[in-house]
Amino acid sequence: MSKRVKSEELGARERQIMDVIYSLGEASVGDVHQRLADPPSYSAVRTMIRLLESKGLLRHRSEGNKYIYRPTQSRETASRRALRHVMATFFGGSAPDTVAALFENEQLTKDDLRRIEAIIAAAKKEGK
Repeated sequence: MSKRVKSEELGARERQIMDVIYSLGEASVGDVHQRLADPPSYSAVRTMIRLLESKGLLRHRSEGNKYIYRPTQSRETASRRALRHVMATFFGGSAPDTVAALFENEQLTKDDLRRIEAIIAAAKKEGK
């Protein structure tokens, strides 16, 4: 039985591996190894992928003599969970404080501001 682990609990290399697999949709160990910046050995990548699978973040299927891995949850789901974790850890669960911190040093374009305004308007309309 696999142990579910939160994506925010991953190490840097594990997050890199997940990023590669998310970007490809699915990948073999060799595919991941080729796309990592400054990769460790092939066997180290294989071990980390197996660990990610044991944590419940990846699953595999056989294709000939190799395994093809894919995420068990969408990137959007993983991103939302990670953001909730950051919000709870650093901003006391406050969405306004989180948003304020995001905007503090950002140079937002008019298009960015229009998109944010549309998101806020939709949230108001839905009563959120």
